[in-house]
Amino acid sequence: MGAVITPEEVLRMSIPFDMLPEDELVHLAALMEKHHFDKEKVLYHQDYTKMKSIDLIAEGSYELYFYDSDRNKRVVEQIGPGSVYGGISVLFNKKRSIRTVTVQPDTTIYTLDRNIFKDLTVKYEDFARWFSTDFGRNMLNEEYAGFLRVKSNEVANYIASDHFFSKSLKTIPVKRLHTISPDKSIQEAARYMTSEKTSYVFVAENNELLGFVTDITLREKVIATGINISDPVQEIMENPIVEISEDALIYEAILLMFRSKIRYLLVTNEKGYKGVVSRNKLLTDYATSPFVFIQSVKLAVSLDELKKKWNRVPDIVFQLLSRGVRAEIVNQVITAVSDSITHKIVEEALHEFGEPPVNFVFMALGSEGRKEQTLKTDQDNAIIYQDPEAGKEEEVHAYFMRLAEKVSENLNYVGFHFCTGGFMARNPKWNQPLSAWKSNYEKWIGEPQPESVMNFSTFFDCRAIYGDISLMASLRASIHEHLASPSAMFFYQLANNALQYEPPLTFFKNFRTFSQGEQEVLNIKKAMTPIVDLVRLYALKHRIYQTNTGERLVELYEQDIITKAEHFELMQAYYYMMAMRLKRQAKNVIRKIGEPNNFIEPKSLTKIEQVTLKEVFKVIEKFQLKIKIEFKGSLR
Repeated sequence: MGAVITPEEVLRMSIPFDMLPEDELVHLAALMEKHHFDKEKVLYHQDYTKMKSIDLIAEGSYELYFYDSDRNKRVVEQIGPGSVYGGISVLFNKKRSIRTVTVQPDTTIYTLDRNIFKDLTVKYEDFARWFSTDFGRNMLNEEYAGFLRVKSNEVANYIASDHFFSKSLKTIPVKRLHTISPDKSIQEAARYMTSEKTSYVFVAENNELLGFVTDITLREKVIATGINISDPVQEIMENPIVEISEDALIYEAILLMFRSKIRYLLVTNEKGYKGVVSRNKLLTDYATSPFVFIQSVKLAVSLDELKKKWNRVPDIVFQLLSRGVRAEIVNQVITAVSDSITHKIVEEALHEFGEPPVNFVFMALGSEGRKEQTLKTDQDNAIIYQDPEAGKEEEVHAYFMRLAEKVSENLNYVGFHFCTGGFMARNPKWNQPLSAWKSNYEKWIGEPQPESVMNFSTFFDCRAIYGDISLMASLRASIHEHLASPSAMFFYQLANNALQYEPPLTFFKNFRTFSQGEQEVLNIKKAMTPIVDLVRLYALKHRIYQTNTGERLVELYEQDIITKAEHFELMQAYYYMMAMRLKRQAKNVIRKIGEPNNFIEPKSLTKIEQVTLKEVFKVIEKFQLKIKIEFKGSLR
């Protein structure tokens, strides 16, 4: 053995302990225990041994690996002095060692009690983030990720606990709201963040929040650009500031942060701002949830990786539904994965083609636009771009057509098939400047024909995925204006559209089926369509711009447009069918029966499922009758 290495020295050379303050390192050093191993020994067994401490290697090395079913070592890794083992296991694997660990001869380590370690992850966000990021990188390795799955024939466990989907933000601690005035210098802001040991600060004036600054802001806008650190901090502050009520569920907060691409949420209550919650903290606390998987999608570096990620989604869907997670939540998880994949593909295409000539927004339509995506999905998308200078129209349009073609081809490769109806940005009709889009909507509302009403319905359910959202805001303002005085036939034609499909019940309230091969089936997607259409119809009439069917129903109820009973019936009917649809699709993929589809064989359902589905169809019939009276003035 060489010179004795002290606990302080081990901490200083071990990532990420080296980022902790000096006084914290001195304090921790006094709490650590030293151990020396003369011979090779198995210290921990994968997914079995409970980690009582975190190990910091001073001298020697560990060998990390998984055993497969044949007792072969897999994903073998050697780690030596300055390495840490156990942090990821404690945080992300219910304290059980993720891998089997063999200590090599003549190895010295220092151990730190796991509870002290967990306190550090609460106290220092950057410290906790290091483990979260490291875990995310490991999960990009399909072989590594495969060993973390529950040993089951069909499912993988991505849920930290059932409470994840039922607990509100009110039940978890939030960080204090740190603020600084806009006239303070960038240097003063950095010093404040250092003294308060925080990775963020909000810029505020007269109790109004104007923006925020994070460690990443300082790195990207100050260090990378060489901006003068004596400039006012308001020069580098970021927006938007995103808020959420403390009554919101934890999963809703994480989804909101993924959708808005922000790392910090302001938590509010009836008194005002309660504090701040960070994405990394929530991901650390609920690291085996589906959202760590979403994070791993964001870190994917190739189309093949993205394709593999999408192929794993059926496992997640089946597991969530099997655990009783509501279908609307599962929809949002699928949508978050899909959005991340699409965002990544658009980003890579832009990198290939270079800076776009004008601002643009890539938007999702249809079920993806409504955040109601399932496993049987095709592409529904479009591009709006800023009106170009005179004389450059063809050049600009050609750029966005090339971009759309590349994005569409790559989406198809990953698993989002081409739309047979042509509702894609690669179609020149749906890849246009803002003025053309405004003209389209004006025509659809002012001169409604069956085809234009169908187009309007599809494009009303639109949502930005990538780009300049102000273009969509401008388009929406134009739609709002035209909906104030639509053509007399507009809502009549929309009502007709909502009545095209009748629930598959016979006169005697048995299922009306059709033959699909040797099976008698019904199309559950078509059965759900009337609810989507009728809810959209009411939303349009009252100029409600939420895109999601469930969110529209909530707004219709809150504005006293529908009753509490109607709201409940429609929500239950829609999401009962959605859960049934998603579970059947997931089973098809997992059991390798075939591609996911929308066919349900009634005789394969339990008696309870059959009775419930018939009641659902009766609810739809009742509301279709209401539409006939209210929008068409007759029962025909």
